[in-house]
Amino acid sequence: MTDLATAPAAKPTPHVKENAIIRFENITKRYGKVVAVDNVNLEIREGEFFALLGPSGCGKTTLLRMLAGFETPTEGRVFIDGKDVAELPPNKRPVNMVFQSYAVFPHMKVADNVAYGLKMDGVDGGEIKRRVEEALELVKLGGYGDRMPDQLSGGQRQRVALARALVKRPRVLLLDEPLSALDAKLRDQMRSELTSLQEKVGITFIMVTHDQDEALAIATRCAVMNRGLLAQVATPADLYEFPNSRFVADFVGSVNMFEGVLDKDEQDHAIVRTQELSAPVYLDHGVTGAKGSTVWVALRPEKIEMHKRPEGSSPMKMEDAPAGTNVVAGVIRDIVYLGSETIFEIELESGRRVRTFRSNLTRYDQEDFTWDEPVWLAWHACSPAVLLS
Repeated sequence: MTDLATAPAAKPTPHVKENAIIRFENITKRYGKVVAVDNVNLEIREGEFFALLGPSGCGKTTLLRMLAGFETPTEGRVFIDGKDVAELPPNKRPVNMVFQSYAVFPHMKVADNVAYGLKMDGVDGGEIKRRVEEALELVKLGGYGDRMPDQLSGGQRQRVALARALVKRPRVLLLDEPLSALDAKLRDQMRSELTSLQEKVGITFIMVTHDQDEALAIATRCAVMNRGLLAQVATPADLYEFPNSRFVADFVGSVNMFEGVLDKDEQDHAIVRTQELSAPVYLDHGVTGAKGSTVWVALRPEKIEMHKRPEGSSPMKMEDAPAGTNVVAGVIRDIVYLGSETIFEIELESGRRVRTFRSNLTRYDQEDFTWDEPVWLAWHACSPAVLLS
């Protein structure tokens, strides 16, 4: 459970429809005594770019493979367009899959790679040529049909794999870690291209990834998995700003987590006290917890303000919190310059170290603070998330 802070309504996405095209119903997958997927119930809407997100071994790839037909559920059912597909082999399901390794045939030209599935289905030659050209244009490889895969970059080979999957016009496209083999800069470029491509074709994309940034940047909704269970299903913004558990808060993005005790819980505010912070944490809303219960305060680094602390100065005050709350003293112990921002590691009076980010708005911002400098850390009353589990 999480506190009562509520997320703003998600911005509607025009090509996403209300009807569920995919439905997992009480899906469980066991390998001997190991439970890879544990009683998952999940609906994915038509036109969504949906991400299955989680650490290695959490069950996300197994869930995707059961949808594709490469694995059989131990229990439960999988529906596509309202039809139970448990008895259908992979080639009879209205889905296609792009693998992490591209799986592009090295001995075939690009056009032949893309046409392969259509030829296996016995599609007319003229129709194959037209659809292959259309698919290559869609992935920005028009004119590349006569090239061999070894004449292409990694990003271009990934586009060939996408074209080969899209040319069969599946109802659902499955992507298994599609960008993990690319370098960082190309990965960023392909994220944008995948989003644009999905909007153009309008079909449902389901992507498996362990990369939080990738999921947040691309997906319209995400399902975070942990040990075979669904931890939370939400939009990227809601996952980040309103996590429902310590696991989700810690897995999605960077976070400072403090264990504390709920000291006061009113409808319009709450106070948490923690030994690691020298000041109470004040929130501008209630958290529906029992007074005296153990809770965890999750505070994102970018939501912590850092101010200089001249010797002998009194604690500063945040305008939306009572004096003596939401402000702690610390000393800068580490600085990591990343160009667009700088990461500061601050040692508090308790010995706990806290991370905060600071955008470098000018070319000299990185010189404003230095190692071993005393600082105040402060945050607004709406910034922390208080988690009950």
